[in-house]
Amino acid sequence: MRVKRGSSRRSWAIGALVVAGLLGGLPAPAAHAAGETVPMDFNGDGYRDAVLRVPAAKVAGRADAGAVIVLYGSPSGLSAKRRAFLTQNSPGVPDTAETGDYFGASTASADLDRDGYADLVIGAPYENLSFGADKGAVTILWGSRSGLVSGRLLPTPRDFDMFGRDVTAAGKGTSSTSLVTVGGWNFTQTFNGPFTRARGATSSARGMDMWFGSVTAGDLNRDGRADTVAVSGRVSSGGHVFVNAEQTTEWGDYLKTGDALVATVGDVNGDGYGDIVAGDPDEPERRGVDGERGGRVLIWYGGPSGVPVDAVPVVISQDSSGVPDTGETYDRFGASVAVADFDRDGVGDIAVGAPGEKAGTVRRAGTVTLIPGRRTGVPGVGAYLYSQETVGVPSAGEADDQFGTNISAGDVNRDGRPEMLVSAVGENGYAGAVWVLPGGAVRPAGSGSQVFTTSLFGLPAQGYQLLGGDSLPQ
Repeated sequence: MRVKRGSSRRSWAIGALVVAGLLGGLPAPAAHAAGETVPMDFNGDGYRDAVLRVPAAKVAGRADAGAVIVLYGSPSGLSAKRRAFLTQNSPGVPDTAETGDYFGASTASADLDRDGYADLVIGAPYENLSFGADKGAVTILWGSRSGLVSGRLLPTPRDFDMFGRDVTAAGKGTSSTSLVTVGGWNFTQTFNGPFTRARGATSSARGMDMWFGSVTAGDLNRDGRADTVAVSGRVSSGGHVFVNAEQTTEWGDYLKTGDALVATVGDVNGDGYGDIVAGDPDEPERRGVDGERGGRVLIWYGGPSGVPVDAVPVVISQDSSGVPDTGETYDRFGASVAVADFDRDGVGDIAVGAPGEKAGTVRRAGTVTLIPGRRTGVPGVGAYLYSQETVGVPSAGEADDQFGTNISAGDVNRDGRPEMLVSAVGENGYAGAVWVLPGGAVRPAGSGSQVFTTSLFGLPAQGYQLLGGDSLPQ
């Protein structure tokens, strides 16, 4: 089935499609796209588990074959010792690890077959297939009491390239409403439930039919079914945002006001409807029209009719009232976004990565801004800034660390307070690193934070591995 090759895909990975984070289902979904990953329980022990991507990991001597690390939740949180290290050579994982596959370039999770165990979806966008090079592959690993020990491949459509550049998943109620949406270089494809271990998905449908950016999903109209959100590649300074593209034949049926590169879905005004929170980190061609200096975040609020194509988004930038810092060229504010109810007031809060932000005079050290959600008015008041200089956060910001490359959030120790995970793709010469900030009374705390580096997992301490994943398209 496979065509062997020896070339590495490092030129793609700098600024491509990988996200680190937790996996699962929160009351308000939390994560960015590129496999939006929020906490879920793979082994049924009652604690949600985290997934760290290492898409450029060397496996059995094969460069950039890729790996995924599952850190199991517990009363004491996460530990590098309580882990599963998964590659395409692991028992139960379909296929074989080969040079340049980038297994783990994207991940997502949901209980697709509704058996009480979360399932993990993993993209390998540079997988070679019998009908072409770099066609890509997507694997579902089924959760069980023993963890993720068996899986199957989703069918790669022949006209796709780089199938698995991004993935998202949703599972709620019955398996008939479960879905997996996969983005490739040129299309998106949504696989619909019911899902079974014997056959995978029941049906599938083509979604967005253009240059691809990222995918996410969430219930925008509270009908009990997830809506798909697909963001195209750049059209001007950002891409078009499509909602439920599988249900329309109109190529132009995208949100008419605003553009983005990444998105997630969460309820940031507490009305019970999912809202689209999108990051637009590009510098604008026309400020205030297609962007803001340093980047911006856009919010389209959901409602009984979902999000109409003519809806006008709320816009937040570093120059918005209450938001710390100031928008500067190439901050890349909005390069990653996540939503979680950090202060437990029933309203989702927005975490925004700005991996291009300076720390003092240190270029591209990176920051994360936490913006509390609001039931009325524009969010911004009470926003808080995190960096490697935040008291209690291990390490220190260095040039090109890019803290805030990816963000996710969820409660891994079952204390009711979501932790926040932040990656920095440039740490240790692009080996990458992931920080876990413990949940606090009103927001995640720097005190008690952990940092996970490649050496903790038996990988080289320096060099190109991308622990925590790379950023979305730049």
